[in-house]
Amino acid sequence: MATATWQRTDAGYTGVEADAAWAEEVRRLAEERDAVLLAHNYQLPEIQDVAHHTGDSLALSRIAANSDASTIVFCGVHFMAETAKILGPEKTVLIPDERAGCSLADSITAEQLREWKAEHPGAVVVSYVNTTAEVKAETDICCTSSNAVDVVRSIPEDREVLFCPDQFLGAHVKRETGRENLHIWAGECHVHAGINGPELAERAAASPEADLFIHPECGCATSALYLAGEGTVEPERVKILSTGDMLTAARDTGARSVLVATEVGMLHQLRKAAPEIDFRAVNDRASCRYMKMITPAALLRCLREGADEVHVPTDVADRARASVERMIAIGKPGGGE
Repeated sequence: MATATWQRTDAGYTGVEADAAWAEEVRRLAEERDAVLLAHNYQLPEIQDVAHHTGDSLALSRIAANSDASTIVFCGVHFMAETAKILGPEKTVLIPDERAGCSLADSITAEQLREWKAEHPGAVVVSYVNTTAEVKAETDICCTSSNAVDVVRSIPEDREVLFCPDQFLGAHVKRETGRENLHIWAGECHVHAGINGPELAERAAASPEADLFIHPECGCATSALYLAGEGTVEPERVKILSTGDMLTAARDTGARSVLVATEVGMLHQLRKAAPEIDFRAVNDRASCRYMKMITPAALLRCLREGADEVHVPTDVADRARASVERMIAIGKPGGGE
């Protein structure tokens, strides 16, 4: 049986044979552990390709909860593995590198949320699924980028809403709902915030025939709508989409080229879904260093040693589960971040 004696390069393991041997070893170890391998769309291509399932965080967590496997190996960032544990508390959940955090999830703590709630008694708290278990436990309803508008619309108009933590997704929800009593936390994903409007405008001007797939966490989402409004880009070419919805749109679009504003790992799945389309990043530097901590070597270590296991205290998990289940019950449950 092959062992991990090959060398790592910036592009992956050297040689086709080494890639095949690594994948064979990963799958063998997963079978030994009765483990299902889940990979987020932003993972390295070789991680995505070896996984049993690839997708957005919520879809993968639901797969984890419904899987017959006793062990979940979540190749993503920490809050995603936590969500899998919340939805499947009886399962062992592993993340290949427990240091893989999230700047957006870190932008609000449970204590900060409690203080904010105290300033707005009676408000309904809507938290993006990209949050820690502790924040979800302080939340009334979680949401994804694909159902955030539906979640907020489900709340009586006379109730204040506290939306956290992503300010750009919050702005998108406020724009779509026209809701004046929606208060937005000033958090952001450092990767998506770095995809800016001038950069998008320059790329769109150079490719006027291209569709624009824009994640609502992006700093350029408002600029994309502005470009459509002033006629620089045909309005029907501008699509504000979650990662899951991007894959659906990729299969349905008639465009020959698409400019994509999200983390660059998403390009791998888009190109597999529609290889005839030229998918290009609006910002090819938009790479999440936390996502890329899940390396092939880390995945092997995780499977060999059972590291790193994710734990969520029972009381926190129970409260957090309620907010996630309310989200699933309100519109578009399949799409995630």
